[in-house]
Amino acid sequence: MNNWRSPLAIFLTLLFFSLLSSADETKLFPGKVSEWHGYSMYSTKDTKVVVPKTIADGKPWVWRARFWGHKPQFDLAMLAKGYHVVYCDVGNLFGSPKAVKKWDDFYTYLRFEHLFADRAILEGMSRGGLIIYNWAAKNPEKVAAIYGDAPVMNFKSWPGGKGQGSGSKRDWQNCLKAYGFTEEQALAYKFNPIDNLKALAKAKIPILHVVGDADKVVPVAENTAIAELRYKKMGGTFEVIHKPGIGHVHSLKDPTPIIDFMMKHTKNKVAISADKIVSDKNFITRSDFQNSRFQFEQNKKGHVAFLGGSITEMNGYRPMVSEMLTKRFPDTKFNFTAAGISSTCSDTGAFRLEHDILSQGPLDMLFVEFAVNDDQDGIYNYNDAIRGMEGIIAQARRHNPNVDIIMTFFVNTNILALAQKGEMNPSTTAHSKVAEQHSISVNNLAQELADLVNSGQMTWKKFGGVHPNKYGNTMAATMIKNALFKQWSQPLAKDAKITPHPKKDLVDSKSYANGRFLPFDDIQTDANWQKGPPNWAQENKGSVRGRFQKSAMIYTKTAGAKLNITFTGTAIGAYMLSGPDAGIIKCTIDGKESKIIDTLHKHSGFNYPMTLMFFNELEGGEHILELETLENKPGRIKPGGSAFRALHFTAN
Repeated sequence: MNNWRSPLAIFLTLLFFSLLSSADETKLFPGKVSEWHGYSMYSTKDTKVVVPKTIADGKPWVWRARFWGHKPQFDLAMLAKGYHVVYCDVGNLFGSPKAVKKWDDFYTYLRFEHLFADRAILEGMSRGGLIIYNWAAKNPEKVAAIYGDAPVMNFKSWPGGKGQGSGSKRDWQNCLKAYGFTEEQALAYKFNPIDNLKALAKAKIPILHVVGDADKVVPVAENTAIAELRYKKMGGTFEVIHKPGIGHVHSLKDPTPIIDFMMKHTKNKVAISADKIVSDKNFITRSDFQNSRFQFEQNKKGHVAFLGGSITEMNGYRPMVSEMLTKRFPDTKFNFTAAGISSTCSDTGAFRLEHDILSQGPLDMLFVEFAVNDDQDGIYNYNDAIRGMEGIIAQARRHNPNVDIIMTFFVNTNILALAQKGEMNPSTTAHSKVAEQHSISVNNLAQELADLVNSGQMTWKKFGGVHPNKYGNTMAATMIKNALFKQWSQPLAKDAKITPHPKKDLVDSKSYANGRFLPFDDIQTDANWQKGPPNWAQENKGSVRGRFQKSAMIYTKTAGAKLNITFTGTAIGAYMLSGPDAGIIKCTIDGKESKIIDTLHKHSGFNYPMTLMFFNELEGGEHILELETLENKPGRIKPGGSAFRALHFTAN
């Protein structure tokens, strides 16, 4: 799993430089907390996040550009409806690629670290129109709707002043600098928002503008009027609220028309309830689930665990299934173990299964999902996804041969697109193979959603995206409920007893069936390493999730630091945090074979949790690993550093 040699993105550039590293784990977001119009606001040097008093289902949000706090009527109304309102300063960048990159990073932070909805409502006043439209053109799948308020859609109009508008000489020079243009190049530029609407129309993004017809700063004729005409010709929804005789003045005293537009075009229209829309054709039943039923019904106790990534960690399908079991067996004392950790993949699941779940006592029922994270976080091939998921199944069944297991395939856009064509991506293909081999029941939610989308009954937006909203999670929980209740529909037979599931051979002999964390005492380090919780205020500028801020680690920031591990097995690696200062490591096994591995993850601005395997094709037996940190020199797409922070070293 050496996917980090060519990282796809650098750490968050200037986004949270001043305050992220000192964030208190008790805070919802990094930065200074203050009151804003009765709401809690978290502010860093460049960002603001305002939290609604009651968060709406799916964590919808409004992303405002420029002039924070000016005419906040719309923002306040959306906060009252449960939307977060956020801001990311890109002043004097005029929607240039630098501004778009900064917004990309902030989106990724909110989307992955705080599970915000996949799509945001973009709000741009005046020059804010440049960034919202340029970012939307690059990321149309991340936009729910656009609200432009006297928005600049052509920098030749403003600040250029090359038409009817007054322009701004100083801002024009700053604009040229931001893009790296000469004036001649700027005037020949063909990718201003008015020229770049095709991707938005294809994505069917609804647009609303509020303009003053007498605006001499951002003339309507050179901006909104051109965009409206072109967008409607492309078949897009584009409405304009005109204010006769009004100049460059923003918003409406009563924002109701703006709110109504947004609710009409972004609110999910639910014709069929989530528990009614799903079928049973995409739940593959390979068990009668009588072992868990006997335990719950006769022994009046049960240990039920949920293992996965952020979809499991969030309050989604997991509490729904827990509630369903509690109601079905009201006299049973349940121990529900929530073992979801955002961003982690099936290999991490295999290595932490003993520590996080099996150590809690005999396991009676396991729900597991890693299809999405193996696809988009690990970018795993078929073999990698086999080894992680099969390691989980094999360990669970060895721990308790009676355990009933249900595997759910959640879904991202890649998995959905393939499922709509009747195809599967590597992770779901691999997990399906493991499930078939070990007689594991599969809740193929991905295929169910694809079938419903193909039939016109559902949309990705209605489902809620990668982190499903209440509707999408209800679909998942209902498919599980229906399958279980079908098997449990008849009274338990008088001669019923718990029967061990048959033991099966591994699909891959190198699967992580013996995956485990190695004790810190097994790790021999030189003086350049430390053991214990790092002082994150002194470590790096990347944000650190609350769950990790007090976690003990073996860590160093020094190039040339060395350690060695003697272990038994076929694989060795580390469950680690990859931060913006992540270094390169040299790993040598048994003094013979060496590898150079760049540990920088594509999302390393967040001190990203991941399992990095150094060697996983070893012959069984005793081995010695030697690890040395090397400097990751600064480059065009990486910041440089020598850090390595292991939560645990892993072996199989």
